[in-house]
Amino acid sequence: MARFLWLTSHDAQEDEAREGHAQEGQAQETPAPETPAPEAHAPESHAQDGGVPWAIRISDGPARRGHTSRPLAFPERRNPPGGGLPEYRAARKEGTRAFTLWADPHGGQVFAQVVTTSATRGGPAAYEVLGAAGEPLALVTRRPAMKGGLRTRWTVQQTGSRPAVGFKGRPIWWGVWWLFLPLQLLIVIGSILNGGGDPARTPRRTRWRLDRRIVLDFHSGPGAAFELTVVADWWDDRVAASLVGLLDSHGGWLGSQWDTAER
Repeated sequence: MARFLWLTSHDAQEDEAREGHAQEGQAQETPAPETPAPEAHAPESHAQDGGVPWAIRISDGPARRGHTSRPLAFPERRNPPGGGLPEYRAARKEGTRAFTLWADPHGGQVFAQVVTTSATRGGPAAYEVLGAAGEPLALVTRRPAMKGGLRTRWTVQQTGSRPAVGFKGRPIWWGVWWLFLPLQLLIVIGSILNGGGDPARTPRRTRWRLDRRIVLDFHSGPGAAFELTVVADWWDDRVAASLVGLLDSHGGWLGSQWDTAER
């Protein structure tokens, strides 16, 4: 059965509205590993602000069709040692991403981690997905457009499996987007001057194939968000959730990403 995952702002109002529908599913879910990773620990701010402000939710049906969902993991960026958001943003410009997926909103247990193994500014980057104890779960690589291809290529190789390859955006929609680029620039200028306007994002739909069969599909989801459909049942939820966090941290030059927020 397909699963659907998406990133959303995690707040008390959203949880309260869906808690009644999610309680049974939460009671039956598999507990996260109890062994924390050596370098992952809950920041002191958790005790002060009520928890991680982002959540990756999971459902057995598309979010926009009203299917019951539950929180699967709570992503939080990991700043460089001794640094803060400015240092993270500086490393991010070089392609680096680093975040922890918590099993609960207060950082009590690690669900998974994402670390950068290699990255170059404007060039390819490789990210490793690790489990709670630091065990390797998957390797995710990103090759930007114009670096050997016309579209950004994402490759996901889960440990013990062959790599699945996906290309960002369909060629026809890229053609439409470039055709209307001058209009988009005018909208951007108008939004800066008048505080209004909503420029279109670059085409983002990405389908990963293995033996010509679609195994993952990142597409338009609830509201302005995108959701990841996990088509093949052998994908580890920790890998799928980490991929959602990575994809939404590479949203493009129009719009902001979750891992650059103040908190």
